[in-house]
Amino acid sequence: MTSVVKQFGVFLAPHRDDATRKEQAIAADELGYGTVWFGTGRNSVGDLAFVEDVLAATEHITVATAIVNMWVDEPETLAESYHRLAGRYGQRLLLGIGVGHPESVTEYRSPYEKIVGYLDRLDAAGVPADARILAALGDRVLKLAAERTAGAHPYLVPVAHTRHARSVLGPGKLLAPEQKVVVDEDPVAARAIGRPYVREPYLGLRNYVNNLLRHGYTEADVAGGGSDRLIDDLVLHGSPETIAKGLRSHVDAGADHVAVQVLGPSPEAELANQRRLAEVLL
Repeated sequence: MTSVVKQFGVFLAPHRDDATRKEQAIAADELGYGTVWFGTGRNSVGDLAFVEDVLAATEHITVATAIVNMWVDEPETLAESYHRLAGRYGQRLLLGIGVGHPESVTEYRSPYEKIVGYLDRLDAAGVPADARILAALGDRVLKLAAERTAGAHPYLVPVAHTRHARSVLGPGKLLAPEQKVVVDEDPVAARAIGRPYVREPYLGLRNYVNNLLRHGYTEADVAGGGSDRLIDDLVLHGSPETIAKGLRSHVDAGADHVAVQVLGPSPEAELANQRRLAEVLL
């Protein structure tokens, strides 16, 4: 059974190399964050080699994949890797899995059936439901997350989605949204850092755009590089105290845990701001 007990963790995206992300994960463990979420992009990660490396280098933090792409890694491969690590790190290993988005996979077909079949095969391979969490935005997949996994890990969502997702998941299921932040009190400078991470690729992907349109945004908000209102909601900015208040809004809306993706001009700046946020969050 996986333990994600603390309200805040860190999300480390693959735009930084693995050596940098390992360093940031070790720092997150030392600072007391609850979970480190490793973005995988389109890469094959079913062998969990990097996850194993980070688990061995840390002591307390849960290590989560975000996400294993069902079109890229076979469930039997993932299950074999899970069983290799579960005996030693089981409480600290969380398999984030999902179908990604149709624009990135040429054979993308019937995503809901793909998820169901993948979960069936993980069941058959002995991976427990509470060791996995599902990337979920829409109601149908949120309900499946509640029925077949520990819960849901929505990416690029406003607080309104968190509130809605909790109502769909019901009580007792883990809800762990991702939230981007820029620690900078100059809104122009903060948006200049944050907007590219929303615009590319997400404002060109229909599942993310449709989800934003369902939760209070207009076509004008999602056009181009995104309106300031959209960017400010999806990439919180300000002082650590201001950002902490925004992150706690997800908790107030029903999140159990928030995966905080700190964006900055360099890995060093991101690590420094990860530390500054820990001082007010943890």
